[in-house]
Amino acid sequence: MTILIIAYLGGVLTILSPCILPILPFVFARTGGPFARSTLPMLAGMAASFALVATLAALGGSWAVRANEYGRLAAVMLLAAFGVSLLSPRVAYVLARPVVDLGNRLTTSAGSARSAPATASSLVLGAATGLLWAPCAGPILGLVLTGAALQGANFETTFLLFAYAAGAATSLAVALLVGGKVFAVMKRSLGVGERIRQCLGAAVLAGLAAIALGLDTGVLTQLSYASTVSFEQAVLDRFHERPAAGAPSKVAKRPFRSELPAESRAPALNGAVEWLNSAPLTNEQLRGKVVLVNFWTYSCINCIRTIPYVRAWAEKYKDKGLVVVGVHTPEFAFEKRIDNVRQALGGFNIGYPVAIDNDYRIWRAFENSYWPAHYLIDAKGEIRYHQFGEGNYPQTEKAIQDLLREAGSETAASAPVVPDAKGAEVGPDMGNIGSGETYLGYRRASNFASPEGLQADATYHYSFAKPNLNEWGLSGTWTVGAQQATLTQPGGGIAYRFSARDLHLVLGPGAAGKPIRFRVTIDGKDPGNDRGSDIDASGNGTVTATKLYQLVRQSADVAVRNFEIRFLDRGVEAFAFTFG
Repeated sequence: MTILIIAYLGGVLTILSPCILPILPFVFARTGGPFARSTLPMLAGMAASFALVATLAALGGSWAVRANEYGRLAAVMLLAAFGVSLLSPRVAYVLARPVVDLGNRLTTSAGSARSAPATASSLVLGAATGLLWAPCAGPILGLVLTGAALQGANFETTFLLFAYAAGAATSLAVALLVGGKVFAVMKRSLGVGERIRQCLGAAVLAGLAAIALGLDTGVLTQLSYASTVSFEQAVLDRFHERPAAGAPSKVAKRPFRSELPAESRAPALNGAVEWLNSAPLTNEQLRGKVVLVNFWTYSCINCIRTIPYVRAWAEKYKDKGLVVVGVHTPEFAFEKRIDNVRQALGGFNIGYPVAIDNDYRIWRAFENSYWPAHYLIDAKGEIRYHQFGEGNYPQTEKAIQDLLREAGSETAASAPVVPDAKGAEVGPDMGNIGSGETYLGYRRASNFASPEGLQADATYHYSFAKPNLNEWGLSGTWTVGAQQATLTQPGGGIAYRFSARDLHLVLGPGAAGKPIRFRVTIDGKDPGNDRGSDIDASGNGTVTATKLYQLVRQSADVAVRNFEIRFLDRGVEAFAFTFG
């Protein structure tokens, strides 16, 4: 009985939370009707549908999540029609006509129940509102949902969730009774009933927009935490008195439950052609661990800039239950060579397991589309968080900490890592990037400025033209293939007019595998302090492996510059420019 009262009081306190705001317009839109036939059925429908959906969601099955998404979509459509009907009497007449006809037939056949259509419509609107309602999970709702997740779906679970929803409905009913009287006075004194109706319609549509944009589960959730958690904790403390010092506790410590949603079941890590730094790992071996799956490829600049963070997380949380798995899925053909990947692991100081996904089997199993991409899998094998591309490092680490605590680790919240990044690993200067990734192979080449034009799969002699911003050209004898340009005679070069702090170029020594010397100039001069990490101050460097080379890092104000690289030896392969 105690937990039932706590659940009810937790629902009552929901009225103080910003997370109630998106559904208030739907509720207040019924203030014009009788309480028993309009407001009460709506609140009852809302409580019942929320309790049912929350019970199913507590099971954690992906089918329940999908079913709820379909239900939310239907609810959005229904309530959008309701909002439009408030704005337009004509639309209201068209939408209400079938219900009125049904009510007339029921009245004729039963000789009573004239309130049936109004009651039924209120009940349906309430059920739709319950599907959309996403209350903030404070201590009380967290306690109820944790118990539901541990015990499964049963009568007690549903009853507790219904008690919580009933508490919210009670506080809403009180607000409606007060608000209804205020609205009635306004209508009598100002004669603005139609305007009020239209304002409510606009509020309903605004609430739907907030729900569709995720504000009800994002911004409002964060705002609400500070506003209600102290009240809810006070309720818990009132009903569960703290034991005296030295006395054994009668209340077991509640397991931590992260608010991260279950996105889907994690697919198997089958299909790798080889594993580096580890024997092959299976989902069964990883059960009970928190797993960070990192899709990457070793010459991708965006992937390179995330490596220091992934490396730091692997080290910081390896004894807390985190397993990092790098899934190396190649973009270029040279990235399929396992020796190249093995050499890259040494260069990046990567010691965690890496699956070589040359056939894209793991990539397709995750339905992934991005380099880099991070997926966090909880101890039960559910994907709970993802991050596509660079950035959001503190949020990702917070998600790691949450899932480790949920798995039973004593991991405490701590400051995010500040990794030791060097060279190309340093984050980009986003405010000064005016140039984008540029491929040299004809399949994806663009902005080619040499006057001869790009000749596919043919050995051709090119010459420099004066490139405009973000244009590039070749000089010397080159063969341009689908993915790369290959120099066939010594002395050839590449020019690019760019605007960014950093310039990188993916280069390889070609089939011969012999070192290839080169020299870089910036605006026709030695780079000096503007040199990248792979050349010296005079611009000299050597291509020894197929990888990304950092050739320019402007040390002062970023300006538009003319980059040129000349190769002293034949055979170099050039793949793509990237910037940072």
